[in-house]
Amino acid sequence: MIFMRLILRRLLPALALFAGMLSGAALAQQFPFDQVLVLDAQRIGPLKRVPVLTIGADGRTTVDLWCQTVPALFEVNGADIKIQTAPLPDTLPLYMSTGQCSPERIQADAELLEQLTQTSAWQRQGDTVSLSGPGGVPLRFRLSSH
Repeated sequence: MIFMRLILRRLLPALALFAGMLSGAALAQQFPFDQVLVLDAQRIGPLKRVPVLTIGADGRTTVDLWCQTVPALFEVNGADIKIQTAPLPDTLPLYMSTGQCSPERIQADAELLEQLTQTSAWQRQGDTVSLSGPGGVPLRFRLSSH
């Protein structure tokens, strides 16, 4: 009986520590639903706007690109992800003033949207979420602090 108490006194704290490590690792790998992710990218031109993903708890997402905004749906299964987006609108948003959407920014919208739709995997490390697909450089997003 004394032997069992000694084992339990030493084993229980070790098991609790191990369980805490496992739950911390699981939390670090949860997809950030109900969060805002900001693309880790250089600005294009003088404007401060960079792409932002506003991801709802149900996966419904608003993708704010360099110039335009489209709805999307994020479906996550473990480390796999499928992103379905609406096509780019034919016209620019009314709130965009003349000259804000240069041809370079409009082209960047199309390229980023294409890259998002080809995304097949995701990974989270702290406040950084990487989205990757076949043959492309991963897109890195940061969790917004706002």
